[in-house]
Amino acid sequence: MKHYSVPRLMTKLLLPLILLFALYVQFHGDFGPGGGFQAGVIFAAGFILHALIYGLDQTQRLLPPWVLRIGVSLGVLIYASVGVAGMLLGGAYLDYGVLDSHDPMHGQHLGILLVELGVGITVASVMVTIFYSFAGRGR
Repeated sequence: MKHYSVPRLMTKLLLPLILLFALYVQFHGDFGPGGGFQAGVIFAAGFILHALIYGLDQTQRLLPPWVLRIGVSLGVLIYASVGVAGMLLGGAYLDYGVLDSHDPMHGQHLGILLVELGVGITVASVMVTIFYSFAGRGR
């Protein structure tokens, strides 16, 4: 792989900003546009950019495939756990209001935040896993 200094420098400068923006979209998603899916795609795009500039091997050392497998499972587990917790507390599946018995609005906020977190983790992990699968095909 050729080493181009300008794209490498720009990636080093932009990658933290891309990941920070993904976190902003993730945690601002319950107040405005955005949420877990958008944040997951942005987060994955940052690592895909890293792989395109630095190579697949370098990115897989930074974010190994076993971490992605855990991320896919963890995200789905978080999402499902919020629904089951609502059922155990006497509500319906994904009824967030029962998560806080004193203030249903706080329960709504907490439930949406956790569900969107689960979606974000799953989407980011799946997107990077798909990229790894296609980028590593010719090896």
